[in-house]
Amino acid sequence: MASAAAGSQAAGKSRKPDRKVRILIGKPGLDGHDRGAKIIARALRDAGFEIIYTGLHQTPEMIVNAAAQEDVDGIGLSILSGAHNYLLPRIVSMLKEKKMGDVVVFGGGIIPDEDIPKLRKKGVDRVFTPGTTLQEIVAYVKERVRPRK
Repeated sequence: MASAAAGSQAAGKSRKPDRKVRILIGKPGLDGHDRGAKIIARALRDAGFEIIYTGLHQTPEMIVNAAAQEDVDGIGLSILSGAHNYLLPRIVSMLKEKKMGDVVVFGGGIIPDEDIPKLRKKGVDRVFTPGTTLQEIVAYVKERVRPRK
């Protein structure tokens, strides 16, 4: 039985199908609560995105290395530990060092309102706080994150 890809090639179509947008969901730091991250991952998956979930207790290096290996278009970070002012900008900085500065980084969790402008200045594209609906997050990702070249 011939595969669909082989059938397309046989019909003279050389264009690769558009790939799904790939989003890595990460839990940086020592925070041990991942229910919110899993809910976001499932909502984005159900909306048609390809999701890579790294699990708990990830270092910035682990998250950036996984993002490079998985060729992601966006990174969603969930953080409740209070280390957001260090961890999120560190991930953005490391992405730039790896020539991956076009990866969209967004975050959410327990982040004080006064810290959000600082995070945005340091390259975090968007910060979601408690009470944000899943529909808002999905709409943001649909609008903002595109496949990287």
